[in-house]
Amino acid sequence: MSVTDARGAGALPAPAVLTPRLRLVLVVLLAAQFMLAVDFSILNVALPVIGAGLGFPLARLQWVATSFALCAAGFTLLFGRVADLFGRRRLFLGGLVVLGVASLVGGLARNPEMLLTARVFQGLATAAVTPAGLSLLTISFPEGPLREKALGLNGALMSAGFTAGAVLGGLLTDLLSWRWAFFVNVPVVVAVLLVAPRVIAESRPAGRTRLDVPGAVSVTLGLLALVFGLTRAGERGWGSAAALVPMAAGAVLLLVFLAVERRVPAPLVPLGVLRKPSVIWGNAAGLIAFLTETSLVFLMTLYLQEVPRFSPLAAGLSFGVLGIGTVLGGSYAPKVIGAVGARAALIVGGMAQAVATGALLGLGEGRAWLWLVLVATFAGGVGNMLVIVGFMVTATSRLADREQGLATGLATMTQQVGITLGTPVMSAVATAAMTGSGAAAVLGGIRTAVAVNAALVLLGVLLAALFLRGDRRAPRSG
Repeated sequence: MSVTDARGAGALPAPAVLTPRLRLVLVVLLAAQFMLAVDFSILNVALPVIGAGLGFPLARLQWVATSFALCAAGFTLLFGRVADLFGRRRLFLGGLVVLGVASLVGGLARNPEMLLTARVFQGLATAAVTPAGLSLLTISFPEGPLREKALGLNGALMSAGFTAGAVLGGLLTDLLSWRWAFFVNVPVVVAVLLVAPRVIAESRPAGRTRLDVPGAVSVTLGLLALVFGLTRAGERGWGSAAALVPMAAGAVLLLVFLAVERRVPAPLVPLGVLRKPSVIWGNAAGLIAFLTETSLVFLMTLYLQEVPRFSPLAAGLSFGVLGIGTVLGGSYAPKVIGAVGARAALIVGGMAQAVATGALLGLGEGRAWLWLVLVATFAGGVGNMLVIVGFMVTATSRLADREQGLATGLATMTQQVGITLGTPVMSAVATAAMTGSGAAAVLGGIRTAVAVNAALVLLGVLLAALFLRGDRRAPRSG
């Protein structure tokens, strides 16, 4: 079954209500996106146990997370365009197969090399499935209230999945084994693969298509080098050669990519799309939203364990309140956007997140300050989700169906890069600000990083206010 591109002749009529079939489509796609979000954080708590079990040297242990994040961020734009050209459902299902096999291999790993290989393929699968699934979501639901509701639920479950991954990883590691952090993906993948082909229609152009190979190679290598360099900066310092060399190489490769796109007849990323304010500034706001909220989870985890000395499991469970906030924010975001527009939702949500983050500057050394962490992360989670859903709606609106894979690929790249960079960047800020030793020094470094975090959120609000138009919706272009 195929859907003609860009609502041309033979296109299926846009549904006006959430039919039973659309509900099933939504469940299938959201289940896959939730699983991918869980994968980002499920191994964080288990890293020391994995290191001891497989003989990972401490210096290499971070590559369990970094190898996944590099591939997820570096290849997502390429796969978003591949989905546009060769079939979104095809890439979605193929990526799920790779994810299931990689998860099984990771759970059965007997040495570091086997585990890292599994993580690389999990990252590649994430880079394929996330933009393909998101573009299937935007194609299946017409621009307007139905799409806003679907994107709201997607954003809520995505953020809840990131939080749930930390809690689930700790529970599985304590009660069963770290291997179940991999195995848990397999039954979900099988269930989605059984249902998805029956309810999700294929969507691809009707004519012959060509892939911009020079553009694909340059942008993928550029993103890999840039993300790698920024990750190394969080570990080695911003002035180290280990960080500066790959970042410089990444910048050069991305400039090469832009030069290629100006010349090829069928560019990977049409520069006209990048010139759209909704794409540029929507993604800028989204990058800041993901970077700040995911890194705040790291900062509060560090605070709870190093200052009032809560256990890792207690610290992880405390972020269940943040998860509730994100689910509520994602549920109400479509109503807010419908009432005041995506731009206003970005501004209101960002202000709420900034105020909640700034309140954490009042944290002290005693356990009694847990209440402030819970209240602030809950309120910040609601605000952050308004920003994320507003970003998704903004960055995928006013575009033709044939550009949805590209738009969702850009949005997914923004998401992956923000999540990847948040922790190393804020870790570097907090570490640089720590003077002396002990809980007071750690608290001082965390306060500095929290202040930087809140300032970045306010920057996102300013960008949305200055550069995004206030109109709520526009008809889809062909």
